[in-house]
Amino acid sequence: MPIHRRSLLTVLALAPSAFASAQAASVDAPNFIPISETLATSGQPTVAGLRALKAHGFGAAVYLAPLDVPGAVADEPALLAEQGLEFVHIPIPFGKPAPAHLEELASALDRLRGRKVLVHCEINMRASTMVFLYRAIYLKEPPAAAYESVARVWSPRGVWRRLVVDELARHHIEFEPY
Repeated sequence: MPIHRRSLLTVLALAPSAFASAQAASVDAPNFIPISETLATSGQPTVAGLRALKAHGFGAAVYLAPLDVPGAVADEPALLAEQGLEFVHIPIPFGKPAPAHLEELASALDRLRGRKVLVHCEINMRASTMVFLYRAIYLKEPPAAAYESVARVWSPRGVWRRLVVDELARHHIEFEPY
């Protein structure tokens, strides 16, 4: 293979990871995972991270933890409003995720389509799992590919694994989370 073609193939192969690295560096939040150009998940952004969301192209944030969890930024709605960003709050108790939470998230993400959205929680366990389900069920993405973003953060156990297994089965999607 000619050198220039090999170089081009190398650049193309590295492009997704370079995109992910550039995106990860752009938001001050734990476990930041870019899903696409318009969707990302993370743990709780810092105050500085929240203040910079608009500068990084975000148009909305969806917060999936109760406001009283450790590390929550109580004035997150105001910080986003100051930037003209939409704030959606879907408080999911960590020990009691439910199909209704997924439906509420799907409704919000469908409504926000066309904007860059950050879905976050405390450390990206709720967010990565719910966004995986949204992608597999509502966007019809291949479950194995969509699940990679969950596996980068954790392996759902207990009620979270049960939610994943039950929701996939209810929608006739064959996939066994690992």
